[in-house]
Amino acid sequence: MHVLIALIRTMRPKQWTKNVLFVYPALIADGQLFLAVPFLRATAACALLCLIAGAVYILNDLVDIESDRQHPRKRLRPLPSGELPMSIARGAAVLFPLAGLICAYLIDWRLSVVLGTYYVLQLFYIFWLKHVVLVDIMALTAGFVLRVVAGVVVIEVTQFSPWLYVCMGLLAMFLSVAKRRQELILLGDDAAAIRKTYGDYSLPLLDELLRITATSTFIAYTLYTIETPSPLLARTNLALATVPFVMYGLFRYLYLIYVRGESAPPDEVLLKDRALQIDIALYAVAFAIILYVVPQ
Repeated sequence: MHVLIALIRTMRPKQWTKNVLFVYPALIADGQLFLAVPFLRATAACALLCLIAGAVYILNDLVDIESDRQHPRKRLRPLPSGELPMSIARGAAVLFPLAGLICAYLIDWRLSVVLGTYYVLQLFYIFWLKHVVLVDIMALTAGFVLRVVAGVVVIEVTQFSPWLYVCMGLLAMFLSVAKRRQELILLGDDAAAIRKTYGDYSLPLLDELLRITATSTFIAYTLYTIETPSPLLARTNLALATVPFVMYGLFRYLYLIYVRGESAPPDEVLLKDRALQIDIALYAVAFAIILYVVPQ
C-alpha cells in the first residue's frame, strides 16, 4: 500500500485539475454538458489523459532523478527520496501509456491519435525540448492545446469555436511562463545547475512574457465572447458579462506571485487560493446560465 501511494503521488494527482480545465470546455461551450453520453465520453477522455500524463511525470522523474535530488522541493518526491523503487516506476511508465492508448482507441480512434501525439510530444519534451529556451514553453503550451482537442474529438461538436483553442492555448502559455518565473526565483543561483535552460532565462524576460501572455489571453477571450459562431451565445450579448471574471483571475494570480510572493506551481495555487476558486466558480455559473438558461 505504501508503494502504491508513492506511485500515485509520483503521477501528480494535484496537477490533474489541468485536464479537467482543458478537456471539458468543448463539451460545455457546445451545449452538451447535461447530455449523458457526451459527458461520459469527455470524462473518459479526461481520465485517460490523467493516466498518460501521470506516466509522463513518472518518466520525467526517472530521467531527472539526479538533478531532482538537488532541488529544494523535488528532492522530497517519492523517486528522488527513494520512497518509490525505480523498477516499479519503470514498469508503470511503460504499461500506463500502453493501456491508456488501447482504451482510447476503443472509445474513438481519433482520441487515440490525439493522446498518442500528446505522449510523443511529452517524450520529446522530456529528452530534448525542455532544454531549449522558449521552445520549452511552447511545447508545454502545445500539450495543453492537445488536451482541448481530446475533449473535442470524443463528442459530436456542432457549435465549437476555434477561438477556444486560442484562449486556452494563451492561458496555458501564461501559466507556463509563470511556472518558469517561480522556479527561477525559488532556485536562485542554483537554477542553471539544476536545469540548463534556467540559466538562459531572466526575471525581466519572464516578467515581460507574463505581461504579453496575460494581455493576449484577456483580448482573445473577449473576442471569443463576441466572435463565437455558437447559436446559443449568438442569441445574447451577455457572454461579455463573463469577461470580468477572466480579468480578475489573471489579476489575482499576478497579485499572488508579485505581492504575496507565491512560489508554488499554478495548479497548486488554484487548489489553495480561495479567491481564485470563488472566481472560477462564479465564472462557471455565469457562463452556464448564459449558455443554458438565457437562450431558452
